[in-house]
Amino acid sequence: MKALVIAERADAARELAAGARTLADEVVLFSFGEAPAAVADKVVSIAVPEGAVLDDAADTVIAVFDAEQPGIVVAEPTRHVKTIVGKLAAHAGTSVVTDVMAFEDAGARSMYFGGVAERVQKPVGGVALYTVAPGAFEGLEASGANVLEEAAWVAPANPVKLLDSKPIEKSGVDLFKADAVVAAGRGFAEEADLDLARALADKLGGGLACSRPLTEGVNWLPTELYVGVSGLMLSPKVYVAAGISGQMQHMVGCNRSGAMFAINKDKNAPVFKQCDYGLIGDVKDVLPKLVAAL
Repeated sequence: MKALVIAERADAARELAAGARTLADEVVLFSFGEAPAAVADKVVSIAVPEGAVLDDAADTVIAVFDAEQPGIVVAEPTRHVKTIVGKLAAHAGTSVVTDVMAFEDAGARSMYFGGVAERVQKPVGGVALYTVAPGAFEGLEASGANVLEEAAWVAPANPVKLLDSKPIEKSGVDLFKADAVVAAGRGFAEEADLDLARALADKLGGGLACSRPLTEGVNWLPTELYVGVSGLMLSPKVYVAAGISGQMQHMVGCNRSGAMFAINKDKNAPVFKQCDYGLIGDVKDVLPKLVAAL
């Protein structure tokens, strides 16, 4: 059986290719840029034309899919790749098993109903399409000759028109790789108070994340730091939820953490039923004392 891997980021390509090797005999990586070395048997590369968006690569991916005829497709769950895989599924006459956390003998394990439950699914058609969460293939090593092949760009019939773009502010820490993550929520009354969370993250050698209101409500932090059902799905060794109430939409993104710590001044906050260690108190009082103690 052949597996097709679709990924935007090099780290994701490496992990997914390693996992695909356990699911198939041959691994083909579809790359939108320079591919990591020695991860697949074949690397199919395309160059996205100037002014085009990655979503419009769907027709090119479909052409490669038809040529390669894979039995399995594993994809990185970024916004662009999700669009591409959705169109690929429609072309193949099947559906996508989304946000897979692990592969088992019975099928692919993933969350549903916004993360309040888990299920195991196995496709019944001729091809299986999966979007795979980070960490599902952790610890596996990728391998392959990386025979390079360039694919011609297939222009879509109805392309997306790019009106404007601006670079996304990067946090400096890859949260998918961080051993420790400090997440800030609405318990922070002022934007300047976020420096308290940054100080703790620095002390732990980790990164800063947040709940959705801090990115789409007050716009204090970039959307790349939002953890939750439609944001990042993280599994660090340590997760500190500071000033976060613990609503399901957020907790879905961090409930696979090794150890979870919660800080909230509301003793009845739902987060205290979901953490390993809880501390009742205002983040403005607690965080400086934690940093000092560490």
